[in-house]
Amino acid sequence: MRKLTSRERFGRMYQHREADRVPVLDSPWPETIERWVSEGMPTSDYIAHFDLDRTVYISTDNSPQLPERVVEETDEYVIKTTPWGVTRRNFKHKTTTPENLAYAIQSPESWAKAKERMLPTDDRIPWDWLKKNYKTWREEGYWITGGLWFGFDITHSHMVGTEETLMAMIEEPEWVMDMFETELDLSLTLLERVWDAGYTFDEVHWYDDMGYKNTQFFSLAMYRELLKPFHQRAIDWAHAHGCVARLHSCGDIMPLVPELVSMGLDALNPLEVKAGMRPEELKRQFGDKLVFHGGFNVIEWDKPEIILPEIERLVPILKENGGYIFASDHSIPPHVSLEDFTRIIETVKRVGSY
Repeated sequence: MRKLTSRERFGRMYQHREADRVPVLDSPWPETIERWVSEGMPTSDYIAHFDLDRTVYISTDNSPQLPERVVEETDEYVIKTTPWGVTRRNFKHKTTTPENLAYAIQSPESWAKAKERMLPTDDRIPWDWLKKNYKTWREEGYWITGGLWFGFDITHSHMVGTEETLMAMIEEPEWVMDMFETELDLSLTLLERVWDAGYTFDEVHWYDDMGYKNTQFFSLAMYRELLKPFHQRAIDWAHAHGCVARLHSCGDIMPLVPELVSMGLDALNPLEVKAGMRPEELKRQFGDKLVFHGGFNVIEWDKPEIILPEIERLVPILKENGGYIFASDHSIPPHVSLEDFTRIIETVKRVGSY
């Protein structure tokens, strides 16, 4: 088979058809790329260096656009407020999960004030970037994603806080659902404007981490009542526009997968095996309905004696009849050397070819 473009390759996976090889879509940390360059990679463009798949993510701003200001800055870190009203500490010289210190939105009343600011204005869309690059993306066969931003993950980790959100899901579910709905409404309105302007995309994707190690943040019943209706709307919107729908959810969400399949979700990422996800079992049960993206424990990516045999074993199973995109089960941290990653990609391209 001839070498396919990324758009052709992803498209065949979603059609559950064979391609020239499985697509590769992963995200190294900035420090990881710095390490690879220091170890001999001639460019910071790792996609070009390893001849991986060309993709682009169109995101818009559906935040309340609250004022951003620096609260404290040292040589080591900076504390600043975000457009979502969170006071957050980030380290300057290393990538970590941000430390959320305080939240401006902590009640239905403070939410109501923030909600008033969430209007679908054109400054929330990166028009200049789209005008400059879109033609090239299409000519060069990029796989183009339209990004949504709504749901449990954004609400608890970027706006209200985990404890407050989980308590509100029990005690004030109407408030929580109003946040989910407002986030989704604005995000969909902005993506609709992008689409109507001629900047179409191939898939709709959103992040909504619903689990952690060996369990979920909430019950299946609570998912069905509070969050599922909004996931269904996102999937339906994608399908109405001729796109596929891909969800990212970290953690062990095995009990939720049948629900996602029943809703018509097209793809699931990242299959976090270190949290309890079981890619081989998922492929066996749902491989004719879902595309699986990820599924390899990134903690082991610096251990070639472990990860390479696992790739040799599992990729041929996951790629059967299409329906698989290779990646780690989260993202690629700097303990993975250039040599480690080179061997992984060489192995994937070999065993992931059709």
